[in-house]
Amino acid sequence: MNETRIGVADWLIAVGVAAALLVTGLSGQHPATSLDPLGHVLLAAGGLSLAVRRRSPITVLAVTGLCALGYQAVGFDVPVVAYLFAVYAAMRAGHRVVTVAASVVMLGALPLAILVSAQDVPPGTAFTQSRDVLELAWLVAAGAAGEALRQAERRAEEAERTREETARRRADEERLHIARELHDSLTHQISVIKVQAEVAVHLARRRGEQVPDALVAILEAGREAARELRATLEVLRGDDRDSARGIDDVSVLVERARMAGLDAKLTVEGARTEVPSTVQRTTYRIVQEALTNIARHADATVASIHIEYRPDAVVVRVEDDGKATPESMPVPGVGLLGMRERVTALGGHLRAEPREQGGFAVQAELPVEPVA
Repeated sequence: MNETRIGVADWLIAVGVAAALLVTGLSGQHPATSLDPLGHVLLAAGGLSLAVRRRSPITVLAVTGLCALGYQAVGFDVPVVAYLFAVYAAMRAGHRVVTVAASVVMLGALPLAILVSAQDVPPGTAFTQSRDVLELAWLVAAGAAGEALRQAERRAEEAERTREETARRRADEERLHIARELHDSLTHQISVIKVQAEVAVHLARRRGEQVPDALVAILEAGREAARELRATLEVLRGDDRDSARGIDDVSVLVERARMAGLDAKLTVEGARTEVPSTVQRTTYRIVQEALTNIARHADATVASIHIEYRPDAVVVRVEDDGKATPESMPVPGVGLLGMRERVTALGGHLRAEPREQGGFAVQAELPVEPVA
């Protein structure tokens, strides 16, 4: 139940209790006095104060108790129902000592309030009447119910915390397992590719031959793949201190795309501000994935990367002049889905769609303020 519904329910209970107290007070048999309006106000105030019993249980306990003593002193023989609700709320909030002390005071003060009331009540009748308006069994039941529910909620919170800790431990174990699998399966293969490319470049230079751009691109891609794999393994193992890439590293991606034959251009606008590391890393990953998709699927010759710093967000847009058209919308792959998940996790928005003039565009708006 959300806070709005809880607030409405509290007000409905408060109004219902106030109405019940007023009806009981108006229908009761007692000589009319000039203090009757005060008694009606106290009846209504005691009931309506229950609307804030969750936020201020001790204050409501005091208000309902004083109102009950007040309308008993005025001469209204009405059960102190609102006070019982307040006892329940205070016990549920964990204020056991204060609630017990207030209830003891209430049990002692009620007969005195009835004795000084506008009615001529003998002392024996005052004690009997106070027992009727605040039955000890109902008082104990209200306190016990509040304490029982508090204990149940505490046990539920502990159980939830235990489940979260178990899930977190299992997730850590799974990450370590994935890290080991990646290390065993990919590290060797990437190292072989990188070493072979380095040897080929070295031999070509020793012979005085021109090193093909494609071979240089393979070498750079191998080195970057090794760095990315190392960074991924560090993240999976919980060691991500220095491996995060950011907006400043986007220029490296653009340069690498140029070496692969793509006419890529980077534009940065806006006043540079302090950007959270999560936004930095996501911006880098979006550009990286977009350029990878262009190289694999777009059949493009030109790509533009535009990064704009705004007061409340970083906007990144990657466009190409490839073969995509609005009539041939591609099926989103794992890369696009991963981009969308990253952006959504930061509370941002992602658009990835063909352009009207041809080609594809990816635009992400990443808020620079943390979201709940």
